Amino acid sequence: MNRNDTIFTEQLLPCGKTFPNRLVKVAMYEHLSPIPGGPPNDFHYELYSAWSKHDWGMIVTGNVQVSQQHLTLGRDMVVPQVLTNQTIQPFQRLAQVMHGDQHSQSLAIMQLSHAGRQSSNILGGRLPFVSPLGPSAVRFGHSKRNEGVISNIFHRLLFQTPKAMSSADIDNVVSEFVRGASLALQSDFDGVQLHVAHGSQFLSPKSNTRTDEYSYHSLLLLSRIVNAIREVVPRDFVLGIKFNTSDYSLFEGSEAKVAQEERALTHLRQVVSWRTVDFIEISGGDYENPEFMLNSSSITSAKNPRQAFFAHFSSKLMKELSSVTSSDQCAPLILLTGGLRSPAHLYTALRSGHAHLLGIGRASVLCPNLPTVLKRRRAAEADLSSDVTPFKPEPDLRFWPSGREPWRCIRKHFPKVKLIGAGVGMAWYVVMIRRLAKERIRRVDDQNGKKFEQQECFEPDYNTRGLGAITKMWVWIDAPELQQTNSISLAIYVLMLVLMWYLYLGSRSFLFDSH
Repeated sequence: MNRNDTIFTEQLLPCGKTFPNRLVKVAMYEHLSPIPGGPPNDFHYELYSAWSKHDWGMIVTGNVQVSQQHLTLGRDMVVPQVLTNQTIQPFQRLAQVMHGDQHSQSLAIMQLSHAGRQSSNILGGRLPFVSPLGPSAVRFGHSKRNEGVISNIFHRLLFQTPKAMSSADIDNVVSEFVRGASLALQSDFDGVQLHVAHGSQFLSPKSNTRTDEYSYHSLLLLSRIVNAIREVVPRDFVLGIKFNTSDYSLFEGSEAKVAQEERALTHLRQVVSWRTVDFIEISGGDYENPEFMLNSSSITSAKNPRQAFFAHFSSKLMKELSSVTSSDQCAPLILLTGGLRSPAHLYTALRSGHAHLLGIGRASVLCPNLPTVLKRRRAAEADLSSDVTPFKPEPDLRFWPSGREPWRCIRKHFPKVKLIGAGVGMAWYVVMIRRLAKERIRRVDDQNGKKFEQQECFEPDYNTRGLGAITKMWVWIDAPELQQTNSISLAIYVLMLVLMWYLYLGSRSFLFDSH
C-alpha cells in the first residue's frame, strides 16, 4: 500500500456506519444565524455545500444549542422547542446539503451543545442580567482575578453568576439533548456529537462544587444524556463526544497537569466502558484559558512547539484502546483536533499513534477542498508524509503589518483579557466563513454551472487584520435580522457596535505582539 493511502482508508464506527477517510471537518463557531438564534439559513447551506463537494470523511456542524435561553454570542443554531414538519425542514435541508451528491459517502453530524454558565449576558437568549443555569453558583471568570480589576469587571458584565441547577433543571437538560438528537434523526443526519469540552462545567472542578451525586459522580449527567439518546435512536445512529483534557485542573504546573491528565483518562476509560459512544474528539483549553481559540502560529512559535496540541494525551488513550480494539469492535475512534496544518502533520499524527481520525477546523475554512487537493497530490505520487508546507497561510492579526508605534501609548490603558485576545482569531475565521458562504451564494445566483466550477477555489482575505475582523464580525450588513428589521434587533445591533470597540482594544496583547 502506498504510504499516502493511510489518510484515505475507509473507517468503521462501532455503530456499524462507515465513511470514506480519516479527514473530519470539525465544528467551529460560525455566527451565521439571526439574533437571538434560530434555524440554519442560506449562509449555512452554501457554507456546508463548499465542504460536501470534497469528500470529507465526516462533516460536523457548528454548535446547535439545545436551549434557546443558553446561547453563546447570539447567532447560534438552536433546536426548536417543538419538532414539527415546518421546524424540522431547515435542518433537513442542511443535512441534505452536507451529504452532497449521490456519490458522496460523507457522514453528516450535528453537534449539540448547552452553553450553561458560559452563556453571555444580553446575547445569551435571556433578559439582561438574568442568570444562566450551571452546576454551581460559580461565575465564569471567577478564577481569573489575578488578571486585574478591569478584566474582572469585564467578566462580571459579560457573564452572570449562574443559578445552581436543581434536579428538575438537570432532568430538563437531559430532555433538551434528547430532543436535539430526535431533531437530528428526523432531519436525516447520521448522528450527533455532544459538546462536553471547553469548560464543560459538570466535569470541571472549576465550576462543579456540588455536594450531591453529580459531584462525586461527575460523569452522571453525561451518562444520562448518552443513555437517553440511545433509547430513542436506532443502533446505527452515530454518537460522538467532544472531550476536553483541561477541564480537570484548578492550578497550573507540571504536577497539576499530571493529575489532570490521569483524571481525564479515568473518565474516558469509563466512557469507553459504556460501549455506546462511537468517537471521541480530543480538545483542550476552556474559555478562561482558551488555547483552542488561538491561532496555531501563535502557539507553534513558542519554545516548545506543539503542532498537534493534545497529541500526548490522545496517544496515551490510543494505547489503552488498542487492547480493547483487538478483542472486539466496541472501542470508539479517537479524533485529534488542533494544529494539523500541513500534510506532514497529518501523517505524523497517524504514524505516531496519536489518533484514528484527523480533525481539521480552521484549515477547512482556508482550504475547503482539502481532501480533493490531497487526493490529487497523491495521484501525482507526491510524498505527502514529508511535506511540511501549510495548507494555506494563517492570518496576521496585528493591526499594523509591521511596527506597533502608533498604538503604544494607547494600548497601555486597556486591560489584558485573554478571552478577548483569543476571540480576535475567532472573529477573523467567522468573517472568512461568511465570505466563503457569500461567494457561493453569488455564484449560484450569477454563474452557470461550467463557470462555477472554474471559480471553485476559495481565497481568504488576508488584508483583513485584527480591527477589521472584529468590525466585520459584529457589523454584518447581510445579517438575517437586518433583512427584516425590527426595533428590538436594531437596538441589540447598536449595542453590539458599542461593545465591539472595547472588545478590540481589550485584545491588545493578541493584536500587537508579534507571533
